[in-house]
Amino acid sequence: MTGRAVWRRACPAGQALDLLHARVAEPYAPHVHEQYAVGACTAGREVIRYRGTLHYAGPGSVVVLEPGEAHTGGPADPPDFTYRVMYPAAGLLAEGLSAEGPRFREPVIADPGLAAELRRLHAALGAGLLETEPLQAESRLSWLLGELVRRHASPSRDVEAPGAGRVARLVMAQLADRLVSPPALAEIAAGTGLSRYQLVRSFRTEVGMPPYAWLAQHRVSHARALLERGCRPAEVAALTGFADQAHLTRWFRRVVGVTPGVYRNSVQDRTPRYR
Repeated sequence: MTGRAVWRRACPAGQALDLLHARVAEPYAPHVHEQYAVGACTAGREVIRYRGTLHYAGPGSVVVLEPGEAHTGGPADPPDFTYRVMYPAAGLLAEGLSAEGPRFREPVIADPGLAAELRRLHAALGAGLLETEPLQAESRLSWLLGELVRRHASPSRDVEAPGAGRVARLVMAQLADRLVSPPALAEIAAGTGLSRYQLVRSFRTEVGMPPYAWLAQHRVSHARALLERGCRPAEVAALTGFADQAHLTRWFRRVVGVTPGVYRNSVQDRTPRYR
Protein backbone atom coordinates (compact mmCIF):
# COMPACT_ATOMS: atom_id res chain seq x y z
CA MET A 1 0.00 0.00 0.00
CA THR A 2 1.37 3.44 -0.88
CA GLY A 3 1.20 6.43 1.42
CA ARG A 4 -0.13 9.85 0.72
CA ALA A 5 0.56 13.28 2.15
CA VAL A 6 -1.03 16.71 2.08
CA TRP A 7 0.87 19.86 3.01
CA ARG A 8 -0.99 23.06 3.86
CA ARG A 9 0.06 26.43 5.20
CA ALA A 10 -1.95 28.48 7.69
CA CYS A 11 -1.25 31.73 9.56
CA PRO A 12 -3.22 31.41 12.80
CA ALA A 13 -0.88 33.55 14.93
CA GLY A 14 0.38 36.05 12.39
CA GLN A 15 3.14 33.78 11.09
CA ALA A 16 3.30 30.82 8.75
CA LEU A 17 2.49 27.43 10.24
CA ASP A 18 3.06 24.38 8.04
CA LEU A 19 0.64 21.48 8.44
CA LEU A 20 1.15 17.89 7.28
CA HIS A 21 -1.57 15.24 7.12
CA ALA A 22 -0.11 11.95 5.93
CA ARG A 23 -0.59 8.24 5.66
CA VAL A 24 2.93 6.83 5.81
CA ALA A 25 3.75 3.42 4.38
CA GLU A 26 7.52 3.83 4.00
CA PRO A 27 10.01 5.22 6.53
CA TYR A 28 11.39 8.73 6.24
CA ALA A 29 15.12 9.15 5.79
CA PRO A 30 17.05 10.68 8.72
CA HIS A 31 16.42 14.42 8.73
CA VAL A 32 16.04 17.48 10.94
CA HIS A 33 13.50 20.30 11.17
CA GLU A 34 14.20 23.99 11.68
CA GLN A 35 11.00 24.25 13.74
CA TYR A 36 9.40 22.05 16.37
CA ALA A 37 7.33 19.15 15.04
CA VAL A 38 4.19 18.58 17.13
CA GLY A 39 1.94 15.76 15.98
CA ALA A 40 -0.49 13.01 16.83
CA CYS A 41 -1.33 9.67 15.21
CA THR A 42 -4.90 9.15 14.11
CA ALA A 43 -4.52 5.50 13.09
CA GLY A 44 -1.83 2.86 13.44
CA ARG A 45 1.47 3.28 15.27
CA GLU A 46 4.62 5.19 14.37
CA VAL A 47 8.16 4.21 15.32
CA ILE A 48 10.66 7.05 15.63
CA ARG A 49 14.42 6.87 16.06
CA TYR A 50 15.30 9.93 18.12
CA ARG A 51 18.40 10.64 20.19
CA GLY A 52 19.63 7.12 19.51
CA THR A 53 16.53 5.33 20.83
CA LEU A 54 13.37 3.90 19.26
CA HIS A 55 10.08 5.41 20.44
CA TYR A 56 6.55 4.29 19.60
CA ALA A 57 3.53 6.57 19.21
CA GLY A 58 -0.13 5.77 18.63
CA PRO A 59 -3.53 7.44 19.10
CA GLY A 60 -3.69 9.21 22.44
CA SER A 61 -0.09 10.38 22.44
CA VAL A 62 1.55 13.61 21.32
CA VAL A 63 4.90 13.55 19.51
CA VAL A 64 7.24 16.51 20.05
CA LEU A 65 10.51 16.70 18.12
CA GLU A 66 12.83 19.61 18.82
CA PRO A 67 14.51 21.76 16.16
CA GLY A 68 17.83 20.44 14.93
CA GLU A 69 17.34 16.90 16.28
CA ALA A 70 17.99 14.19 13.70
CA HIS A 71 15.25 11.56 13.55
CA THR A 72 13.45 9.06 11.37
CA GLY A 73 9.82 7.93 11.31
CA GLY A 74 7.96 4.99 9.86
CA PRO A 75 5.18 2.46 10.45
CA ALA A 76 5.65 0.40 13.60
CA ASP A 77 3.15 -2.17 12.31
CA PRO A 78 2.22 -2.91 8.68
CA PRO A 79 0.91 -1.54 6.49
CA ASP A 80 1.05 2.13 7.56
CA PHE A 81 0.12 4.79 10.09
CA THR A 82 -1.70 8.11 9.72
CA TYR A 83 -0.84 11.29 11.55
CA ARG A 84 -1.31 15.03 11.69
CA VAL A 85 1.73 17.24 12.37
CA MET A 86 2.20 20.98 12.75
CA TYR A 87 5.56 22.76 12.63
CA PRO A 88 5.50 25.80 14.95
CA ALA A 89 8.53 28.06 15.19
CA ALA A 90 10.31 28.17 18.54
CA GLY A 91 8.79 31.57 19.30
CA LEU A 92 5.29 30.10 19.44
CA LEU A 93 6.35 27.70 22.22
CA ALA A 94 8.79 30.05 23.97
CA GLU A 95 6.43 32.88 24.93
CA GLY A 96 7.47 33.97 28.41
CA LEU A 97 10.36 31.50 28.41
CA SER A 98 14.04 31.68 27.54
CA ALA A 99 14.88 32.46 23.93
CA GLU A 100 16.03 28.94 23.06
CA GLY A 101 12.57 27.49 23.57
CA PRO A 102 11.26 24.70 25.81
CA ARG A 103 12.92 21.31 26.14
CA PHE A 104 11.18 17.93 26.23
CA ARG A 105 12.83 14.94 27.85
CA GLU A 106 10.86 12.39 25.79
CA PRO A 107 9.50 12.75 22.24
CA VAL A 108 6.34 10.71 22.86
CA ILE A 109 3.95 12.03 25.51
CA ALA A 110 0.83 10.22 26.70
CA ASP A 111 -1.84 12.94 26.82
CA PRO A 112 -5.11 11.91 25.11
CA GLY A 113 -6.75 15.29 25.73
CA LEU A 114 -4.02 17.32 24.06
CA ALA A 115 -3.73 14.76 21.26
CA ALA A 116 -7.46 15.08 20.54
CA GLU A 117 -7.33 18.89 20.50
CA LEU A 118 -4.27 18.82 18.25
CA ARG A 119 -6.12 16.60 15.76
CA ARG A 120 -9.23 18.83 15.85
CA LEU A 121 -7.31 22.09 15.46
CA HIS A 122 -5.06 20.68 12.75
CA ALA A 123 -8.10 19.48 10.76
CA ALA A 124 -9.85 22.84 11.11
CA LEU A 125 -6.79 24.83 10.06
CA GLY A 126 -6.02 22.49 7.18
CA ALA A 127 -9.57 22.76 5.84
CA GLY A 128 -9.57 26.55 6.14
CA LEU A 129 -12.50 26.48 8.57
CA LEU A 130 -10.97 29.13 10.85
CA GLU A 131 -9.88 31.64 8.21
CA THR A 132 -12.80 33.90 9.07
CA GLU A 133 -12.19 33.45 12.80
CA PRO A 134 -8.53 34.49 13.26
CA LEU A 135 -8.93 35.20 16.98
CA GLN A 136 -10.35 31.73 17.58
CA ALA A 137 -7.55 30.12 15.57
CA GLU A 138 -4.85 32.06 17.42
CA SER A 139 -6.47 31.38 20.80
CA ARG A 140 -6.76 27.63 20.24
CA LEU A 141 -3.20 27.34 18.95
CA SER A 142 -1.82 29.39 21.86
CA TRP A 143 -3.75 27.27 24.36
CA LEU A 144 -2.62 24.01 22.79
CA LEU A 145 1.07 24.91 22.70
CA GLY A 146 0.94 26.62 26.09
CA GLU A 147 -0.61 23.56 27.72
CA LEU A 148 1.95 21.32 26.02
CA VAL A 149 4.77 23.37 27.52
CA ARG A 150 3.11 23.76 30.94
CA ARG A 151 2.32 20.08 31.33
CA HIS A 152 5.31 18.41 29.72
CA ALA A 153 8.32 20.67 29.10
CA SER A 154 11.41 20.19 31.28
CA PRO A 155 13.69 22.88 32.70
CA SER A 156 16.51 23.41 30.22
CA ARG A 157 19.12 22.30 32.71
CA ASP A 158 17.42 18.90 33.02
CA VAL A 159 17.82 18.02 29.34
CA GLU A 160 21.10 18.14 27.53
CA ALA A 161 20.90 20.81 24.85
CA PRO A 162 20.96 19.48 21.29
CA GLY A 163 23.55 20.57 18.83
CA ALA A 164 26.60 19.31 17.09
CA GLY A 165 30.10 19.30 18.49
CA ARG A 166 33.07 21.17 17.06
CA VAL A 167 33.87 18.64 14.33
CA ALA A 168 30.29 18.37 13.12
CA ARG A 169 29.84 22.15 13.11
CA LEU A 170 32.96 22.51 10.99
CA VAL A 171 31.76 19.88 8.52
CA MET A 172 28.27 21.38 8.28
CA ALA A 173 29.65 24.88 7.71
CA GLN A 174 31.87 23.74 4.85
CA LEU A 175 29.13 21.68 3.24
CA ALA A 176 26.59 24.50 3.57
CA ASP A 177 29.02 27.05 2.08
CA ARG A 178 29.58 24.83 -0.96
CA LEU A 179 26.11 23.41 -1.41
CA VAL A 180 26.40 22.80 -5.16
CA SER A 181 30.03 21.60 -5.24
CA PRO A 182 30.81 20.18 -1.79
CA PRO A 183 34.41 19.54 -0.74
CA ALA A 184 35.75 16.00 -0.52
CA LEU A 185 36.01 14.34 2.86
CA ALA A 186 39.80 14.36 2.59
CA GLU A 187 39.76 18.15 2.18
CA ILE A 188 37.53 18.64 5.21
CA ALA A 189 39.45 16.15 7.33
CA ALA A 190 42.75 17.88 6.56
CA GLY A 191 41.62 20.86 8.60
CA THR A 192 40.64 18.79 11.63
CA GLY A 193 43.61 16.50 12.15
CA LEU A 194 41.31 13.49 11.79
CA SER A 195 41.27 10.70 9.24
CA ARG A 196 38.27 10.43 6.94
CA TYR A 197 37.00 7.48 8.97
CA GLN A 198 37.37 9.41 12.24
CA LEU A 199 35.62 12.41 10.70
CA VAL A 200 32.62 10.38 9.53
CA ARG A 201 32.41 8.49 12.82
CA SER A 202 32.51 11.70 14.86
CA PHE A 203 29.91 13.36 12.63
CA ARG A 204 27.53 10.40 12.84
CA THR A 205 27.86 10.31 16.62
CA GLU A 206 27.18 14.04 17.00
CA VAL A 207 24.50 14.54 14.32
CA GLY A 208 22.85 11.14 13.94
CA MET A 209 23.52 10.71 10.22
CA PRO A 210 26.55 10.66 7.90
CA PRO A 211 27.70 13.86 6.17
CA TYR A 212 26.21 12.97 2.77
CA ALA A 213 22.76 12.45 4.33
CA TRP A 214 22.99 15.75 6.23
CA LEU A 215 23.97 17.51 3.00
CA ALA A 216 21.01 15.96 1.15
CA GLN A 217 18.47 17.03 3.74
CA HIS A 218 20.09 20.49 3.94
CA ARG A 219 19.67 20.76 0.18
CA VAL A 220 16.04 19.72 0.58
CA SER A 221 15.52 22.54 3.09
CA HIS A 222 16.85 25.04 0.56
CA ALA A 223 14.77 23.41 -2.16
CA ARG A 224 11.61 23.90 -0.11
CA ALA A 225 12.30 27.63 0.20
CA LEU A 226 12.85 27.97 -3.55
CA LEU A 227 9.72 25.98 -4.37
CA GLU A 228 7.71 28.20 -2.03
CA ARG A 229 8.88 31.19 -4.07
CA GLY A 230 7.53 29.56 -7.22
CA CYS A 231 10.71 28.11 -8.76
CA ARG A 232 10.27 25.08 -11.00
CA PRO A 233 11.62 21.72 -9.68
CA ALA A 234 14.18 21.38 -12.49
CA GLU A 235 15.54 24.84 -11.70
CA VAL A 236 15.57 24.07 -7.99
CA ALA A 237 17.56 20.88 -8.55
CA ALA A 238 20.32 22.82 -10.29
CA LEU A 239 20.39 25.58 -7.66
CA THR A 240 20.65 23.18 -4.72
CA GLY A 241 23.28 20.78 -6.01
CA PHE A 242 21.18 17.77 -6.98
CA ALA A 243 22.32 15.96 -10.11
CA ASP A 244 18.94 16.42 -11.80
CA GLN A 245 15.23 16.68 -11.05
CA ALA A 246 14.92 12.93 -10.47
CA HIS A 247 17.69 13.09 -7.85
CA LEU A 248 15.92 15.99 -6.12
CA THR A 249 12.62 14.12 -6.22
CA ARG A 250 14.06 10.97 -4.63
CA TRP A 251 15.48 12.85 -1.66
CA PHE A 252 12.55 15.24 -1.38
CA ARG A 253 10.10 12.37 -1.04
CA ARG A 254 12.32 10.62 1.53
CA VAL A 255 12.47 13.75 3.71
CA VAL A 256 9.21 15.65 3.04
CA GLY A 257 6.94 12.80 1.94
CA VAL A 258 5.76 14.30 -1.35
CA THR A 259 7.31 15.24 -4.70
CA PRO A 260 8.69 18.76 -5.21
CA GLY A 261 5.87 19.57 -7.65
CA VAL A 262 3.15 18.53 -5.23
CA TYR A 263 4.81 20.50 -2.42
CA ARG A 264 5.13 23.60 -4.62
CA ASN A 265 1.45 23.48 -5.48
CA SER A 266 0.33 22.72 -1.92
CA VAL A 267 1.92 25.81 -0.38
CA GLN A 268 0.73 28.08 -3.19
CA ASP A 269 -2.73 26.63 -3.78
CA ARG A 270 -5.64 26.15 -1.40
CA THR A 271 -6.58 22.85 -3.04
CA PRO A 272 -5.02 19.80 -1.25
CA ARG A 273 -3.00 17.60 -3.57
CA TYR A 274 -2.03 14.00 -2.89
CA ARG A 275 0.92 12.03 -4.09
